[in-house]
Amino acid sequence: MLMICEKDNLGLKDIVYDLSNAFSKYSDFVILPKFCGCLIQYLVTIFLAQTFALRIFAINLYIQHMSIQIQYQKSQVIQGLRYHFIKQSEIKGLMLFVNVYAIITAVLLFYKKIRPELFLLGSLLWIVLMVFFWYLLPWLFYRRTLLFKQDWVFNFNNTGASLESENGRAEWAWSEVTRFFESPLFFHVYFAPKSFFILPKAHFTYEDQQLIRSYF
Repeated sequence: MLMICEKDNLGLKDIVYDLSNAFSKYSDFVILPKFCGCLIQYLVTIFLAQTFALRIFAINLYIQHMSIQIQYQKSQVIQGLRYHFIKQSEIKGLMLFVNVYAIITAVLLFYKKIRPELFLLGSLLWIVLMVFFWYLLPWLFYRRTLLFKQDWVFNFNNTGASLESENGRAEWAWSEVTRFFESPLFFHVYFAPKSFFILPKAHFTYEDQQLIRSYF
């Protein structure tokens, strides 16, 4: 930004050039306050520009690397795993089939084209699948997986992410990410249909959450 003196149209070059002989060239004392004012404006502008540059540099450093301590809670993990399973294409296809079957049998039963047992069978199958996928399967998965029973350090930067615990370390590049979605409590990151991790949103500030979304 270039500050210009209004009355005499003194630019930055004029100010620097006349710095050595300001008192001799301008005998009018009205000029001195204006000259000092332009000089102060110039110095303030330089200071603000440097401050802004340092702030951008600090933000870039922050983006380049961030570490978060992660501690999983059982009830939250089971809730997150429910969304993991119902998002699987095989399970979604099966649930779609059962829902269509239930609707068709309900319509046929209404017009008395089938016996009530067929409709009840579809309804029972729907209830069994919902109980299994929403309650039993997430609980079994949590019970058999050590991943969610450890404390982790999640690191990510411009090139990829890693998870570290006292038992090991795993790394992924962002180019390996095949899928990403959010549930109410977690970020779900997939590198393959069966290779994934979930990140508790509660461990991140709002700004960090926005930063993670920007990567995906």
